Amino acid sequence: MNTQKTVLIVEDEKSLREAIVDILHLHNYRTLEAKNGKEGVEIALREHPDMILLDLIMPEMDGMAVLKKIREDTWGAHVFVIILTNVSATNEQLVNDMVTHKPLNYLIKSDWKLHDVVEKMEQIFKAQNTT
Repeated sequence: MNTQKTVLIVEDEKSLREAIVDILHLHNYRTLEAKNGKEGVEIALREHPDMILLDLIMPEMDGMAVLKKIREDTWGAHVFVIILTNVSATNEQLVNDMVTHKPLNYLIKSDWKLHDVVEKMEQIFKAQNTT
């Protein structure tokens, strides 16, 4: 039985996306990549990854629009989503969207090292396996 988890990284900044992919491969995750929001929705709904790391500020479709679109799908209503962004959640509409569409975590990139993000992901997967 293959227990390797698949993570979709939706990030328009190529160097950061590649760094995330590299560290996830070191931790035995299978990765999928999207360079913009539109591509992220298409890949998510086609591939059904176990988790999505989602940036908010992206071309073609912003991260919140991606999250809303994914949450409309039966599978997507329950997929683990971690928002990993440079945007502080201070805007009232953004805060309301967070409450409505329920990402698991909202992490500010400058506050988190990549290995800490992986540790957070592993905690989430471990908690899932104990329920």
